[in-house]
Amino acid sequence: MENIKSYQNPELPVDERVEDLLKRMGLKEKIAQLKASGMYNLSAKTFSDLLDGIPQVKRRELEGLFMQSLNQKTSIMQVAATNYWKKYWKESFTDNEDCELGQFSAALRHFSPGDSAAFSNEIQKFALEQTHLGIPLIIHDECLHGCAGNGCTIFPQAIALASSWDPELMSEVSTVIGKETKARGVNQGLAPTMNIARDPRCGRTEETYGEDPYLTTAMAVSFVRGVQDQKVIATPKHFAANFVGDGGRDSTSIDISERTLREIYFPAFKACIEEANALSVMAAYNSIEGSPCHCNRRLLTDILRGEWGFEGFVVSDYHAVLRLKVLHNIADTNAEAAKRALEAGMDIELPASVCYDELFGLVEKGELSEEVINISVRRFLKAKYWLGLFDDPYVDPEYAEMICDCEEHRMLALKTARKSIVLLKNDGILPFTRKVSSIAVIGPNADEARLGGYGSYGVDVVTPLEGIRKKAGDTIDVYFAEGCRLTGNSKEGFEEAVSVVKKSDIAVLFLGNSSPETEGEQRDRCSLDLPGVQEELIKEISDTGTPVIVVLINGSAVTMEKWIYKARAIVEAWYPGEEGGTAISDVLFGDYNPGGKLPITFPKTVGQLPLYYNPKPTGRVESYVDLREDQALFPFGHGLSYTEFEYSNLQINPKVTDPEQNINISVEVKNTGKYTGDEVVQLYIHDVTASVARPVKELKGFRRIALDPGKKETVSFTVTPEDLSFYDIDMNFITEPGSFEVMVGSSSEDIRIEGSFEIT
Repeated sequence: MENIKSYQNPELPVDERVEDLLKRMGLKEKIAQLKASGMYNLSAKTFSDLLDGIPQVKRRELEGLFMQSLNQKTSIMQVAATNYWKKYWKESFTDNEDCELGQFSAALRHFSPGDSAAFSNEIQKFALEQTHLGIPLIIHDECLHGCAGNGCTIFPQAIALASSWDPELMSEVSTVIGKETKARGVNQGLAPTMNIARDPRCGRTEETYGEDPYLTTAMAVSFVRGVQDQKVIATPKHFAANFVGDGGRDSTSIDISERTLREIYFPAFKACIEEANALSVMAAYNSIEGSPCHCNRRLLTDILRGEWGFEGFVVSDYHAVLRLKVLHNIADTNAEAAKRALEAGMDIELPASVCYDELFGLVEKGELSEEVINISVRRFLKAKYWLGLFDDPYVDPEYAEMICDCEEHRMLALKTARKSIVLLKNDGILPFTRKVSSIAVIGPNADEARLGGYGSYGVDVVTPLEGIRKKAGDTIDVYFAEGCRLTGNSKEGFEEAVSVVKKSDIAVLFLGNSSPETEGEQRDRCSLDLPGVQEELIKEISDTGTPVIVVLINGSAVTMEKWIYKARAIVEAWYPGEEGGTAISDVLFGDYNPGGKLPITFPKTVGQLPLYYNPKPTGRVESYVDLREDQALFPFGHGLSYTEFEYSNLQINPKVTDPEQNINISVEVKNTGKYTGDEVVQLYIHDVTASVARPVKELKGFRRIALDPGKKETVSFTVTPEDLSFYDIDMNFITEPGSFEVMVGSSSEDIRIEGSFEIT
């Protein structure tokens, strides 16, 4: 050990190793740690060189594809990525000065698990053995609902995961995501997306856990813990209030109160830091009250670190530091953008360092203190030590091939898809009975693998049509017609679809959206109607007299007022992952009783938006002159079952207490129907009289239970003083004396039993 430098000695405390390494680094080496590289900062000539062997006609399809994982482009991307590694990757380390590099951005996505692991080992070996100080890299990628790499398990999209209302299931999923991510040699996952989705016009609603801070917090904390337990850094994003701009547009400027930020948009981030010890955070593209989040010192330093004790590192969203100059227009130069971001608390520029290239000149001119750089470098090096990269950065390619999308993980994807499906409407037609001898499968989403944004690829995906055909076997005839495309005005397929339906006992229409074609990142919408002529297809099929079931494959709310009465059942399957077709067929045929619940409110018309279950009381009427009845088409927490549940015996103990004590609430739930099924028991609280206006109800507990027919279970909740606290008029976080209503039920509107307690 005597020849080992202190920063290389695993027996020493991490802080001591960091300080020893930092004092050995020159300024350029420090700055290099805050920079990233990958296939994003290549010149046009270099980019062209990567495409050797790719036909010219396909080159035109490549624009933007380094940010995508599209099945039909896989071969192209593998060629480009392979050529990149052969020709250019070592240049990224040296920066022409033999300076170590901090990160590689999504560099291994397009390789098989084994090749990804092998390339990761080559990268780390070069960094440890052939650079000046031997500092390993962090390699990051997306892992929203599975590591976004070729050959990884594809779980249901985030909005579907939230629809399970099952944090324990989320922990299972995120643990697998962490295992597969690490096995590939990827050390940091840019997830979870914790933005609150109060306006489903936002194209990225699919990436969220819905509209409620309590549900979002529970799911996000489970995700972070599961991933980081596998020694992969989780990166909660986007901090803060990214998806609530005017018109439901992503990343637009926000003018929002401190109270709303702290009540709605901060809690999940705060919990992920304080409870789950998230080691990284990604800043948001938007500005808040004129201050872009990427140079917002109050967000990134005062609140994140000063109030919540965050000790990790902050990364930029892709190209966001440059956008301080080119979009937000608060910096004249790249150097000024870099200075403002770094001094505010923005540590690492992703995916390629355009603005941070200017840091050296800023320090030389005396315009930036080197100590500001030291602070960020310390944070980043500490994370690398936490990952164990200095001591053993290597992974096993054979293990990566074995574990990624293995049978056990596929079965978890199936389990998760089943638990995520929400039955929105059913007049009794579901599940299918033995009398069904023929089924027409119709629609643009019937035989397509719609998986949602930021997913994996390169694995077998079961489409809905495949799932139904397998389930039907030789006993039920299955006929298929697309009917129409997802978008466009063509009705050429209507005639074939109608003819197929007329010879069938039942018609199942697979409709909805596709990310990124009709929703997703940079795909916000001004309408929530089904795209193209899908609604007209429903009418044509319904007019045949054959019973119609609509299954939605999508990532956000859909308006249905023009056709809901034509469908005898509606199933929300979201983007259901690689085993989605199997899960959907299990639900339709009754082999699985759906128990998912909506994490967002479905409006009746887009003109109601934003619409969510927990507003504060209005000063006048809550409805519109042309819409006086119930406002929600389907409320937050809604989800039907093939069985029925009875709630009884609500117990609240104590009923009168002081502000320091917990309240214990329990209720008996009984399955009174004929099917085994899951129920999500939901607890809502309302502060009857407070010194400031409080929401009409707030989710403060939930639990998913499974019951056989005739069985019952006592479900218990503990309400803490913090659950009852709020920010008073002076923004002090207090628990105020008074009466509280207790509402327990099957959705935010389907309240089955009520009670109250009092804080003295």
